[in-house]
Amino acid sequence: MEQQEFRRLIQEAETKLEDAGIPSPAAEVEIVIETLLNIERINLYLHGADLIDANMIKRFEEIIEKRTSRYPLQYILGEMYFYGRRFIVTPDVMVPTPETEVLCDLAVNYINNEGIETPSILDVGVGSGVISVTIACEIPKAEIMAVDISEKTLEIASNNAGLHGVRDRIKFVQSDLFSQIGNDALFDLILSNPPYISEEEYKTLPPEVLADPKISLVSGEQGLDIIKKLIECAPKYLKSKGRLMFEIGYNQADKVVEISEKDLRYRSISIMKDLNDIDRVVILSI
Repeated sequence: MEQQEFRRLIQEAETKLEDAGIPSPAAEVEIVIETLLNIERINLYLHGADLIDANMIKRFEEIIEKRTSRYPLQYILGEMYFYGRRFIVTPDVMVPTPETEVLCDLAVNYINNEGIETPSILDVGVGSGVISVTIACEIPKAEIMAVDISEKTLEIASNNAGLHGVRDRIKFVQSDLFSQIGNDALFDLILSNPPYISEEEYKTLPPEVLADPKISLVSGEQGLDIIKKLIECAPKYLKSKGRLMFEIGYNQADKVVEISEKDLRYRSISIMKDLNDIDRVVILSI
């Protein structure tokens, strides 16, 4: 394909996505071509025209057409990048968001700053496994237990752990929150990206988010049901000076602080902001 035709193919695809209301059409088109051709962005416009063929053009056009329906690109491609690593995603798991990288940053920094040699970590609601796998890759001596209520979800998380060579360092357990965790299990750190959207908010979500499993998003009338359970149950499973870190919704900080302050087992509460300056991660210390 000539360079001029290649650029026209890209421009037409961008226009289609823009007309469909996709916020970043140019970026998404680039991701599609990079994935199809298995090249990095720097080589896209240098070598893309030479690598693409008729079969790839057909597949490219099919992907763009499906994306115009606002179905998540990550599900269409079956993969996405998180913390610089490729992860398998399917409609059985929630598409990870950049905000969760903040939670991973805080967890890694805490372990490193505290100098914990072999940290024991619990990931509640493992989803696609991005938190557990990221921590396992970043902290080679970490011992991780990852729990989720869904068997399909655990299978995907396990596959992602295998993809990054850390499958033997993560114990996957089917569990409704803490129900299948032994009474004598203790952790330095409990992490979670729980569902935190209210039933009312759920009705207003964009189509891309509505494609996520509802169980991963919604948590009662105020979006706080699972968060309340995390706060209530976590101290039983934390070592002395252990920490609970979890994500919250954009408007939940005050309510979560109020709930946490009533629990005298916690000695400190911190709220950390994400890259958009929104209150995003709660840190509770016992």
